[in-house]
Amino acid sequence: MPVVSRLLSVGLRACEIAFAAVVAGIVGSYLDDYHDGNGWPLARLIYIEVVAGISLLLGLLWLLPFSGGFFHWPMDILLSFAWFASFGLLVEWLGDSTCDGDTFDWNQISFHGFCGRYRTAEAFSFLSAVFWLLSAIVGLWFIRREGRKRTTVVAPAGEGVRVRRPWYRRNRV
Repeated sequence: MPVVSRLLSVGLRACEIAFAAVVAGIVGSYLDDYHDGNGWPLARLIYIEVVAGISLLLGLLWLLPFSGGFFHWPMDILLSFAWFASFGLLVEWLGDSTCDGDTFDWNQISFHGFCGRYRTAEAFSFLSAVFWLLSAIVGLWFIRREGRKRTTVVAPAGEGVRVRRPWYRRNRV
């Protein structure tokens, strides 16, 4: 297993876990403060919390060092889409609030209060979506590179050349 792809994968997974933890903490505090009513604002916060929880769980499981972690790229793409949807929900909800500024105007992150925390959740949900997408790209790159590594065995004359995997390679069935 190549060192570069493993280090890149571990770094991406660690960032994904950190970003999901930040979003889960901020959105969890909003859910704790949300006392009156039900409906759409509560449903969107619950969705974001579930996506963050699944991301934390899968990120921790796939952080374990084995080459099978690269074969989870379809789930990485699905989680990336789920994070982009979470980002969209946060952007839509921010448009209804009293916070000023554009969607990508994250200058208020360092300020305390509702707008600063909300912008932080928005920023880290976008970063999480990008990092899950990068993990999927690294997984696809690893699979493509490993698929090219095949050994050739020369057969007796008249039978042609057979291509088969060595006994220590993983079967993709």
